[in-house]
Amino acid sequence: MYSSATTILLTASFAFVNTQQIYIPARGPTIRPFCSATHAPSEPKYRFSSFSFTLNESVRTATSIPAPTITSTFALPYGSLSHLVPDLSTTTWGSWNPNDIATATDVDNPYGTAAWSALWVRANLTNFTATGIYTTTVSPTPVPSSELVLPPPDYFEPTDCYNFPEGFMFGVAGSAAQIEGAIAQEGRAPTLMEVLETGSNARDYITNENYYLYKQDIERIASMGVKYYSFSVVWTRILPFALPGTPVNQAGVDHYNDLINFVLEKGMTPIVTLLHFDTLLQFFANLSTVHDDALVGYVNGGYQNSTFEDAFVHYGKVVLTHYADRVPLWISFNEPLIYSDNGKSINSVVKAHARLWHFYHEELDGSGRFGIKLNDNFGVPRDPKNASDVFAANWFNEFQLATFCNPLLLGIDYSTSYKATILDYVPLNTSDLVYLKGTADFLGIDPYTATVVSAPSYGIASCAANSSDPLFPYCVNQSAITTNGWNIGYRSYSYVYLTPTYLREYLNYLYNTWRTPVFVTEFGFPVFGEADKAVIEDMLFDTPRSIYYLSFMSEILKSIWEDGVHEFSDYDTRFGLQTVNRTSQERRYKKSFFDLVDFVKARMPDEK
Repeated sequence: MYSSATTILLTASFAFVNTQQIYIPARGPTIRPFCSATHAPSEPKYRFSSFSFTLNESVRTATSIPAPTITSTFALPYGSLSHLVPDLSTTTWGSWNPNDIATATDVDNPYGTAAWSALWVRANLTNFTATGIYTTTVSPTPVPSSELVLPPPDYFEPTDCYNFPEGFMFGVAGSAAQIEGAIAQEGRAPTLMEVLETGSNARDYITNENYYLYKQDIERIASMGVKYYSFSVVWTRILPFALPGTPVNQAGVDHYNDLINFVLEKGMTPIVTLLHFDTLLQFFANLSTVHDDALVGYVNGGYQNSTFEDAFVHYGKVVLTHYADRVPLWISFNEPLIYSDNGKSINSVVKAHARLWHFYHEELDGSGRFGIKLNDNFGVPRDPKNASDVFAANWFNEFQLATFCNPLLLGIDYSTSYKATILDYVPLNTSDLVYLKGTADFLGIDPYTATVVSAPSYGIASCAANSSDPLFPYCVNQSAITTNGWNIGYRSYSYVYLTPTYLREYLNYLYNTWRTPVFVTEFGFPVFGEADKAVIEDMLFDTPRSIYYLSFMSEILKSIWEDGVHEFSDYDTRFGLQTVNRTSQERRYKKSFFDLVDFVKARMPDEK
């Protein structure tokens, strides 16, 4: 929240949709149809006049969320659902520090303090820092009105006249590994995220101390007028020993209860993700394997472990029964492709997700929505008139999306691109497909940018058959350069390019291919060189990020009104809508946060 025409050798069934043209041949300068002759006289008329300073600075402030008047419930409370997760035992653990002299003596208890501490010893963390500034939850303080003054507007602003439809949801999001910190405190066990980063890379040991400052962070979000707050629950805070039959951490349950209740108290609605990359280390027999190259994605997330599916389903049931009465939107996995090691990983994710969807709707009788969110930096053909490039773009997108969307949304088999590339995939039979069909109430997507795609000269099939090929597993050329030699858009600090028109095309592709409401769940723009700016005011005035957000939101509006794409909601944020001073933990709003909230509120039907 704070401070990716040739002979076709393989046959495939790809879904094509009507989308906007990418390249339109044109000659001469830009046409200005909105400029009539009366607006552009042939000659200016020069004259003298008396001078005075006429520019005035308008002062507007953000409008905070009012106190809630009606509290909706989306399931029965935990007391009425506890029978769905029978025989749960609860306990508490303290905090762990490698420099502690005293050691636990309950060595005969398989889930006692000694066993819990042994999990941290096994993790063998590098340069571990136990605590930040805070060790207890901090009470919130009101945000002063001086912090809520909107920044000066940019000269060029959006010119659309559309409003968001009734029911459109807008909010901000953050994942636990990126913001919580307090990793070895109040019973939390180690996760993949602690051991994955090595060398000088940033670690999640302290981060923004949101675990203790969550009330202040929620206060700040509500003060900006944001209505939805999305966060992830840490599996190891709920079940430090991972597996069914192991005790639940009461401190973790209480923490997220308090967090959800405070979100509601401030007039906002919570959205919960069950797993945002932070897999428990118990799913790795040898911790050195976490650094091995994954066959499918980029990281070995442990999903292929034979015990993972049942353990994740049990964890999901524990969380759902405790919080489903107050949470209307649930996400099972965040971008599971990235952390899938092999075909067994994909199988675990797809089946675990479907089992929890059935549990939520059929056993728990939840009235909210349960879905999954995926990643794919939309592949567009380098030359849309070249059949080979078009095929390559579809291959690229289907490998990443249809692998999950086909079975979960349509009840059809995995994509051809996936099955032809990942030979250890687990086949789905007819019964599987019937059970899996329709088990996502929305298609969550993180559309950060677009990718220019073309087929390799030696063919996609040759690459798909060779796991040592440098282009494996997607087996296409990926670029940011268009046919005319220009970057696809303005470049950020990382892989993200400003590509709003491609976003609209992407939403068309998603909705028309899988016929499911699209949930834009993340996008963001890390401004180039922002961290190197010595003056805080320069960091706060982040115009490139504002342009990114507003142009993306404009294209979302066009996709709704002009293309008929059903998007029931949107929540955003990555790459910093606030600055965080890591010494004092002081938060400051950036210009882009004001601009984004103002854009949405000006276009919401109930905000007039």
